[in-house]
Amino acid sequence: MKNELLQELDARGFINQSSNLDGLNDALNAGRVVGYWGTDPTGDSLHVGHLASLMLMRWFQKYGHKPILLVGGATGRIGDPSGRDKGRPMLNDEQIEHNCAGLRKSIAKFIKFGDGETDAIMVDNYDWMKNYSHMEFLREYGTDFTVPRMLSMESVRRRLENGMTFLEFNYMTFQAVDFLTLNQKYNCTLQFCGADQWGNSVMGVELVRKKLGKEVFVLSTALITDSNGEKIGKSAGNAVWVNEDKTSPYEYYQYFRNTPDDLVEKFLKIFTEIPLDEIARLAKLQGAELNAAKRILAFAATEIAHGHDAAVAAESAADALFAGGANSENIPSIEINMDGQMGIVDFLVAIKMFPSKSEARRMIDQGGIQIDGDKITDWKFEISPRDEIMVQKGKKTFLRVVIK
Repeated sequence: MKNELLQELDARGFINQSSNLDGLNDALNAGRVVGYWGTDPTGDSLHVGHLASLMLMRWFQKYGHKPILLVGGATGRIGDPSGRDKGRPMLNDEQIEHNCAGLRKSIAKFIKFGDGETDAIMVDNYDWMKNYSHMEFLREYGTDFTVPRMLSMESVRRRLENGMTFLEFNYMTFQAVDFLTLNQKYNCTLQFCGADQWGNSVMGVELVRKKLGKEVFVLSTALITDSNGEKIGKSAGNAVWVNEDKTSPYEYYQYFRNTPDDLVEKFLKIFTEIPLDEIARLAKLQGAELNAAKRILAFAATEIAHGHDAAVAAESAADALFAGGANSENIPSIEINMDGQMGIVDFLVAIKMFPSKSEARRMIDQGGIQIDGDKITDWKFEISPRDEIMVQKGKKTFLRVVIK
């Protein structure tokens, strides 16, 4: 790969698969390329699991190319079967509109929007898909997709075992039409996607070739997984959100500060813009010194998502807490009503520290709960109301509880 962008992406571990890497290399060397990445509005914020694709788009823009961010108002009404064992819940128009606004807020933290040649634009596939009747769509595209080819896709085969609906079966045709439409309207020749979207994305390459006789490209990124190897996503219950109303800058900082040792180098390459030679130096640190690399990772990632001031505040709050300080201003907080004494188990569930009483009891048994710095080991412990209570779970999770 002679193209500088592809060299950067490859060195940072972004590239998982490409439909034609040599052709893409030539296209990028020839001049400015328009590329898109899409996400369905199933939530009102992006999460860390989306960020490999989003950071890839950030590098794409930095190297002089034009990003298109597609929000799937139409595909979101169908539900993507990729990587799932059951269908997604149906959303109404009000939910989709709300979620689209939240997604734009997330994306704008990473990508520059505007009217310039390399400034990003945002589109909604509902704007063109809503114009088709069922009959018109079938007549226009029905012969461009064969059932054997669609059944060969892993996302389809997996869902067939669990009762895939005809609605979901159409998802890949919609996504393929998106690529065709963006090529016709904006000369978009590149689609970025996660590894689980590979099959849907390749269908778009094939449709553009059939309809227009053009070569377009797909570049996929590997999925981001947690320390247990599970895909990070809201459906898995382990999401760390980009928008601060769902995950505070402090919690966001702490997520990266707690990166497992064996993932530090990988996360530095993907989630920050730190130069590769500096990452190579940080990756050589061992033992306690590796904590310095984790601090740098957490600060750099938080700075991109939330700005310099928020990163400084999050770092200062974390340092104060771990040093035994009392600065709780930037710690996540929650307000609850508390008229009288409350049992510790009920209290922990009320502040949403645990989803169930049994999990709260288990953590108390393990000595993992502190209230205002005191370890709690008795389920029957009663908490008296006061203005503010600092709760600590384990070594690194803090919550400031404000009593109304």
